Amino acid sequence: MSILPRVLIVGRTNVGKSTLFNRLSTDVKSLAFDYEGVTRDFLKDTVCWQGRCFELIDTGGISVRRSQDPIIEETRKRALSLFEDADIILFVCDGKVGVLPEDRALAKMLHKMGKRVLLAVNKSDAQVAQEQMHEFERLGFTDLFPISAQHGIGIADLLESIVTALPYEKKEQEEAKLTCKVVLLGKPNVGKSSLLNLLLKEERAIVADMPGTTREAISERVRFFKEDILVTDTAGVRRKRAVHEPLENLMVKSSLKALEEANVVLLLIDASSGQLSDQELKLAFYAFEERYKALILLFNKQDLMQEYESEMLAMATDEYKYFIKKLATLNISCKTGANIGKVLPLVQKVWERYSQNLPIEDLTLFFKDALHKKPLYRNEQLLHVYKAKQIKTAPITILLYVNVPGWFEASQLAYFENLLRREYDLQGVPIKFIVRKR
Repeated sequence: MSILPRVLIVGRTNVGKSTLFNRLSTDVKSLAFDYEGVTRDFLKDTVCWQGRCFELIDTGGISVRRSQDPIIEETRKRALSLFEDADIILFVCDGKVGVLPEDRALAKMLHKMGKRVLLAVNKSDAQVAQEQMHEFERLGFTDLFPISAQHGIGIADLLESIVTALPYEKKEQEEAKLTCKVVLLGKPNVGKSSLLNLLLKEERAIVADMPGTTREAISERVRFFKEDILVTDTAGVRRKRAVHEPLENLMVKSSLKALEEANVVLLLIDASSGQLSDQELKLAFYAFEERYKALILLFNKQDLMQEYESEMLAMATDEYKYFIKKLATLNISCKTGANIGKVLPLVQKVWERYSQNLPIEDLTLFFKDALHKKPLYRNEQLLHVYKAKQIKTAPITILLYVNVPGWFEASQLAYFENLLRREYDLQGVPIKFIVRKR
């Protein structure tokens, strides 16, 4: 894993830190919303400019004062803990509002730390900001940059100064190649953030006994047997009719975007509820059968399971046995740590299945032989497979050349899928078929 210089974005709440992060970042996107406290967990991305790369970190709004709100206080502590390893502090203020007492308190704290600080006065395109720019000069920082994160004004100059100020004593290596990308999905408060912390063996994500604590998709690399796995924790996905606030709508979009970019999906289910909700089933079907993602069901909260809940859950899963038997499953407890050590080995095993080339010398002969033993018909017409070959991995994709593509519908393709599943260990792995006329 690379060791890059760290640039930390700090400032009081709602000054445009997330907008600036989004302007500088290429891959990770922070939620930008016009009220306080939207960013809770910090986000990271690698940013490169003129051949120099650095790790950019977006913190939640930081305050020097303690808060009575436990989540806001936890966010504050997390942000403060990042200062020690930061090489450059990007101190963001709101040019339209002017200097507030909290800005002065933060400036005083930064001066005491002795870190290299670049002061970015955001929203400086507004006339009122230009008129009160002298107020920000009094904060005592040599490097002051009037910018507009929303409109991209002054960003090039800011990046130029960042890369000029970057230390050279750190060893900068290329990013280690990722083995696979894993996303944690599930309803709110099902244990996704707790699982991320357990896998990382650190308190990376904020955990609280209330739904909606995680608002943005946050990603971290996990080292497993000399390989890097990128694990992304997402906001809880609710049914659309249960999404009322605009922010929650963004949370759902963020989660689904993380799903699209993932290879392996860990769908967490509250086993103590004794049921599979419609939303969980829809997520499972969508991930596996529509987006062709490798899928592992993690039945969490086993420590809360009573006999009644176990029986109810067994009945619920039995109803969808035809589908669930295709998936990899594991019972865990984030509270007691039961089977947590089996999660990453299972991810690796499923990833190997997902990215394999099927060890079949002649796939065409395999399917032709199957159709010889059990012919398939459509409107009394015999179905023929003339040629078959695997053209892709992750997901395993099979190209079939046939007599009439329109005859090869879901039930016929399911027959071919079942043949492969009986022959090979493909648990947790979808199979995609592409049908073409010879």
